[in-house]
Amino acid sequence: MMPVAASALSGVAHALDVAFGMSWEILWALILGFALSGVVQAVVSKSEMSRLLPDDSPRTLAIACGLGAASSSCSYAAVALARSIFRKGADFTAAMAFEFASTNLVIELGIILALLIGWQFTLAEFAGGLLMVGVLALLFRAFLTPRLVEMARQQAERGLLGSMEGHAEMDMSVAEGPILSRLLSDRGFTATSHYFVMDWAAIWKDIAGGLLIAGALAAWVPESFWQDFFLVDHPVLAKIWGPMIGPVVAMLSFVCSIGNVPLAAVLWNGGISFGGVASFIFADLIVLPILNIYRKYYGGRVTLFLLATFYAAMVGAGIVVELVFQPLGLVPDVRNAKVIEAHVRWNYTTFLNIAFLALAAILVWRFLGTGGQAMLRMMSEAAGAPVHEHPGLATGAPEARALDYTCPMHPEVRQAEPGHCPKCGMPLMRGNRETRERPPMRD
Repeated sequence: MMPVAASALSGVAHALDVAFGMSWEILWALILGFALSGVVQAVVSKSEMSRLLPDDSPRTLAIACGLGAASSSCSYAAVALARSIFRKGADFTAAMAFEFASTNLVIELGIILALLIGWQFTLAEFAGGLLMVGVLALLFRAFLTPRLVEMARQQAERGLLGSMEGHAEMDMSVAEGPILSRLLSDRGFTATSHYFVMDWAAIWKDIAGGLLIAGALAAWVPESFWQDFFLVDHPVLAKIWGPMIGPVVAMLSFVCSIGNVPLAAVLWNGGISFGGVASFIFADLIVLPILNIYRKYYGGRVTLFLLATFYAAMVGAGIVVELVFQPLGLVPDVRNAKVIEAHVRWNYTTFLNIAFLALAAILVWRFLGTGGQAMLRMMSEAAGAPVHEHPGLATGAPEARALDYTCPMHPEVRQAEPGHCPKCGMPLMRGNRETRERPPMRD
């Protein structure tokens, strides 16, 4: 038994070593990506999204892609926010296009792809993401019936909780003044720090899970298995099989958001096709936990429709990426994704990690000093959750029940007039204990 136990422990140590090595390699890029994402979210208001997405026209879909690219990369938050804007009047197709863009066209994803696998994959992800939205729009026009949309709306109006509801509703963006002055203001700094920390809190489990699974697969699964599984000896068939099987592997991995990039690196080294990598990364919106959230949000029939159309769009985009990038010479000839064991040396990676860890510390300090802990506790709560009366208010007074404006993240903040929360800068929401509605944004 001792040799078996020693062998098992050695295998676990090897897997953890690989996971740590990949983590150290991408740490600075993750911090940079989330910091840039926080900056963008700090100046792009979520309150205008529903108004800007009234239909499924090409112009509206382009706006949806832009808004998605400027939002959080957390898959769960993207799904929750898509339902939120759908409930507020956005077109269903546009809401789904926004959801796709939120997880496939974001800055941090492109940075990590370029660092771990290659810049060609970043280009493929962005080009394929836009193509996927176009394919999805065509599929919806052909097969999405008014009856299905009505079923989705009725189920969405029930308001069943999924995941990251509070994070999806959080809107601390600064809308007044030039962009640079907004970012350099106290509210802009606070908003950037909150988006930075909240995004990390939303997806750290996916990132950690992806790195651990990638380390385990790299350490324990022999290369010959992947080569047989991805039909490496049949090059033509592999170009079709890769995009078809990639989303299936993603579904079963349970890992979404940026956490699937380390897995993609392992699969690329193992032999999956270029288009297969793209479709694997696209598929974070059909992993099993998110399919269960769709069921709660939109009902069983609509969930099956979304699974079928999403899968078809992901496979189609993956195949097109393969067929276009190969003749252009954009598919790497060598499979050398950075699936490495831990090596901490005094090189550019270490210096960058130290510098960006310092940046992260500053943002976390600002977050904690501006009511961040209370916001973390409310991340997975719905923004329309019941409001608890502040001890200092006369709860029996009709005025207190009907006219209070309350921060969705800091329910102890209440006032009689519209405005912004002094702790986090979010617009206050109006209502009594049972219901609240967001007041009109004031210039």
